[in-house]
Amino acid sequence: MLEIKLIRQNLAAVEAALATRGQSADLEAFKTVDAQHRQTLQEVEELRHRRNVVSEEIARLKRAGDPAEAFVVEMRAVSARIKELEKSLAETQETLSVILMALPNLPHVSVPVGKDSTENPVIKTWGPLPQFEFAPKAHWEIGTDLNILDFERATKITGARFPLYFDAGARLERALINFMLDVHTREHGYREVLTPFIVNRPSMTATGQLPKFEQDLFKLEQWDYFLIPTAEVPLTNIHRGEILDEDALPRCYTACTPCFRSEAGSYGKDTRGLIRQHQFNKVELVKFCTPEASEAELERLLAQAETILVKLGLPYRVVLLCTGDMGFAAAKTYDIEVWMPAQGVYREISSCSNFGDFQARRADIRFRRKGKKGTELVHTLNGSGLAVGRTLAAILENCQQADGSVAIPEALRPYAGGMEAIRVVPT
Repeated sequence: MLEIKLIRQNLAAVEAALATRGQSADLEAFKTVDAQHRQTLQEVEELRHRRNVVSEEIARLKRAGDPAEAFVVEMRAVSARIKELEKSLAETQETLSVILMALPNLPHVSVPVGKDSTENPVIKTWGPLPQFEFAPKAHWEIGTDLNILDFERATKITGARFPLYFDAGARLERALINFMLDVHTREHGYREVLTPFIVNRPSMTATGQLPKFEQDLFKLEQWDYFLIPTAEVPLTNIHRGEILDEDALPRCYTACTPCFRSEAGSYGKDTRGLIRQHQFNKVELVKFCTPEASEAELERLLAQAETILVKLGLPYRVVLLCTGDMGFAAAKTYDIEVWMPAQGVYREISSCSNFGDFQARRADIRFRRKGKKGTELVHTLNGSGLAVGRTLAAILENCQQADGSVAIPEALRPYAGGMEAIRVVPT
């Protein structure tokens, strides 16, 4: 959530910055309601002051035995007016809250202005693209041929966009999870967390999923609970409403959870295979840090997510999202895109974002500097380290062999029981 004082003092600049995100950002409603709210608040404060002064005068008159009825009558009217104005204040405050909750974050000054993903600059490319002496198959074909992925039976069990993993496929998914968590905890210093997979409305609101994106969430019937769309939600809410010590920052957490997304606005996109599922596993990285450290921490977070692909030998590139392609809560985002040879394209496998104090303001997460009074909002960051199903899909496509088998990357073999390749197994 944006700071209300920032909007008041820089209305035109904020409106212009939000416009670069390709969204209507008419702040006239804010301007009108905010002016009304402040005017009402001023009147309330003046009346409260008058009530305090007169109350003291009434007490003095009564002690002296002098009549005070005129003041008493006045105070009844003043109290009634204050009560009326306080109701109005609550209403305008609620309206302001609705307006503020609907506003996305301001883009960082280093973010390029652009309308959509076609205008995202490529920052880095890593690894040679695999060369095949045969026509490479798509991962869903490979998985089906190897009897390790079954999309038809998953559809029977649940519906579209749910996979079934068998044998080496299930083992490879589990191996990837353990491999990623070990790298991030042992090499990058993250603290591993096993979080709830169901969260409440305040948790979803804190990270920016609510109220704007409720249609994209899976909600539990008869409960005001939601299945998590990413571990970012429970990890960020660990410190909701808390004040942290500066010496304890940065705090870095990682978790692997299933992620549940209805993706109401994405039907028809990447419907085949493991790229866009309603349920998938993802290793998430979340950081809390001081404002001055967040840009450096974003670069570090990006490098940590890249490490997984480097260790697996999977070619990828990094793009910097332009203003029109960033997520609602992000101030700056890098996407890591892995090469998918069957389709001849790079596909997103991680997004690494700096949210500034946007989430922390919603979640009221603060820190206290050493030796100083008062508190400040932390900056929050998160990134995928990585999306597990998409990583498995990338391995199937990049490591496929002419005989139909798939070679297991060396770094992953100890986690897969020494398995060097996936070969066809009986159904």
